[in-house]
Amino acid sequence: MKFDTPATTNPIDQLKVIGKPTDRIDGPLKTSGVAPYAYERHDAVPNPAYGYIVGAGIAKGRIASMDLRAANASPGVLAIVTASNAGKLGKGKFNTAKLLGGPEIEHYHQALAVVVAETFEQARAAAQLVKITYERTPGKFDLAAEKATAPLAKASDFGGTPESKIGDFAGAFAAAPVQLDATYTTPDQSHAMMEPHASTAAWQGDKLTLWTANQMIDWSVGDMAATLGIPKENVRLVSPFIGGGFGGKLWVRADALLAALGARAAGRPVKVALQRPLMINNTTHRPATIQRIRLGAGRDGKLTAMAHEGWSGDLPEGQPETAVNQSRLLYASANRFTATRLAVLDLPEGNAMRAPGEAPGLMALEIAMDEMAEKLGLDPIEFRIRNDTQVDPEQAGRPFSQRRLIECLRLGADQFGWSRRSAQPAQVREGRWLVGMGVAAAFRNNLLMPSAARVRLDKNGVVTVETDMTDIGTGSYTVIAQTAAETMGVPLEKVLVRLGDSTFPVSCGSGGQWGANSATSGVYAACMKLRETIAQSAGITAPDAVFADGMLHAGGRSIPLAQIAGDKGLVAEDFMEYGDLDKKYQQSTFGAHFVEVAVDAATGEIRVRRMLAVCAAGRILNPKAARSQVIGAMTMGVGAALMEDLAVDKRHGFFVNHDLAAYEVPVHADIPHQEVVFLDETDPMSSPMKAKGVGELGICGIAAAVANAVYNATGARVRDYPITLDKLLERLPAVA
Repeated sequence: MKFDTPATTNPIDQLKVIGKPTDRIDGPLKTSGVAPYAYERHDAVPNPAYGYIVGAGIAKGRIASMDLRAANASPGVLAIVTASNAGKLGKGKFNTAKLLGGPEIEHYHQALAVVVAETFEQARAAAQLVKITYERTPGKFDLAAEKATAPLAKASDFGGTPESKIGDFAGAFAAAPVQLDATYTTPDQSHAMMEPHASTAAWQGDKLTLWTANQMIDWSVGDMAATLGIPKENVRLVSPFIGGGFGGKLWVRADALLAALGARAAGRPVKVALQRPLMINNTTHRPATIQRIRLGAGRDGKLTAMAHEGWSGDLPEGQPETAVNQSRLLYASANRFTATRLAVLDLPEGNAMRAPGEAPGLMALEIAMDEMAEKLGLDPIEFRIRNDTQVDPEQAGRPFSQRRLIECLRLGADQFGWSRRSAQPAQVREGRWLVGMGVAAAFRNNLLMPSAARVRLDKNGVVTVETDMTDIGTGSYTVIAQTAAETMGVPLEKVLVRLGDSTFPVSCGSGGQWGANSATSGVYAACMKLRETIAQSAGITAPDAVFADGMLHAGGRSIPLAQIAGDKGLVAEDFMEYGDLDKKYQQSTFGAHFVEVAVDAATGEIRVRRMLAVCAAGRILNPKAARSQVIGAMTMGVGAALMEDLAVDKRHGFFVNHDLAAYEVPVHADIPHQEVVFLDETDPMSSPMKAKGVGELGICGIAAAVANAVYNATGARVRDYPITLDKLLERLPAVA
């Protein structure tokens, strides 16, 4: 099915199942502990051996020698795989560094060996006996030191062009009566998901099966095949349940490759899980940024000049953090400039983490908007409203498909009690606490991805959906089941959903906030094709058929779907592809974040008291799951604002706080009750579902709302995240 004209009335619009706050159908499996995760596939692989990865102890250089004798002689050891005995290995399209290093070392904790043994304890003990000596070479580990010479990044499909120029920014900025020129920084951050990167591998002849934790099945099948140098059809990936990803499991990592190599060397199935320090230094992270923002405005509060420049770093041939991209679309200004520059750093690979680009970009932009509003003597909400636009600021003839940012801001202000906010900072006290409110706009683009599914109807009237779509804790199982139930006219309990297997039709996968909208659109396409097959089998013209209550109704006849399916059942497969509507219309999601904080006037301790998000994100397919996604993203945003920071050892090139004891993330006590409001909206330009993504919108802007609230409470403006006590103490108002 091709979606190239705006959606009209279709079966999804019945809203009998879609749009209802529905419990997660996979919830009982998870809460009872029987959901099969990658490291626990005892049902599929009996008696596996265990692999333990040895990571590089330097950040840049080469292996001078590797002594495996003691490790090989250790009890229970079955095999040790290194680059010298692994055979010829390629590199996947989506991997920046080699997954198995040696003799050259590209970053700290790059995998250099996997020790395979009968038990985990034996593998771990033997791994400690691997003796490696290194030849170090100088590396670059400090973004600030490399900033001056960092070139423009390369253009890419996801990042777009590295530089944009509209009008005369320099002239307009110089002439603007009110100006802001400020620099902001965000640190390196870790995905810090609960489930480690883990894989279980088994070979049958020359065919490999990997039970792994992976968000994008088809991408990863291709990369694994390319790395091993085997045909793609010889690789099967299975990933039905994932214990969190946030972008960190978009691609195959060292656990998958070394489980496969270890299994081949040992001649039996092997499972490998990355130890927590390797999760942080061996895999990917959100890279640090330096961002310079310049705003120029007239006395009327209208922006006349807007520039956003961003610097980040990555390994050679890596990708930038596209922190400037939302600034090309969010606010109106006739004169604009953006630039994305990328330094070469020898730190572990920087790559996608929840809302790459917009999340760190809005951490800077939405502070700058508050600072500019203060210079103009305007309320921060009013300033944002005055600079709203209904068209793409870089392409005036290209409207937004839907843009209700103003409504989000005004509704949120009313519900949050914004009128009680003091415009003058550091004016509200409750005993020892300084109290303040902050606001920020939320923005995330609506990306569309082709997605396919197979749908079966059996003799019992059960509809089974098969697609390689994944569920990373987002609720994919449930919204896909709701889509099939709505389209086929059957109760939800009559739908079985099977996900995360590369033998199923290729879906969009989980990433970029495209999962729910794109995956359900693919399921919708397959269901509509199955409806045609059912109607044809019943001798009914498809347009006249009504599917409801497990029956096909047409021409005064009502036939049970189970009866039409018969003993053999019926099956249909289709995929959703997209025309150029996303080129004619800018498709984005919008929101407004409101936060109230209290800051201890003596110690600088920050407590978040209240949070509200108002979101405009198309049709909300499952409000219960969508709310869960938004509050989870808001929680991550609090972490980004107040605590998350991968500390770089700039001498030796690694992240020091590489575990959950030292890399701080929010816990329950840090987070108050969170309110989420979804505007009643559909977007017929997006898909037949008239939905958009929402899972990443919640993290976009929330950190800036916290920062703005801290400033409103204390009068201390912090431009370098996270906002920790040391950055506040000397600037707090005097204790009464």
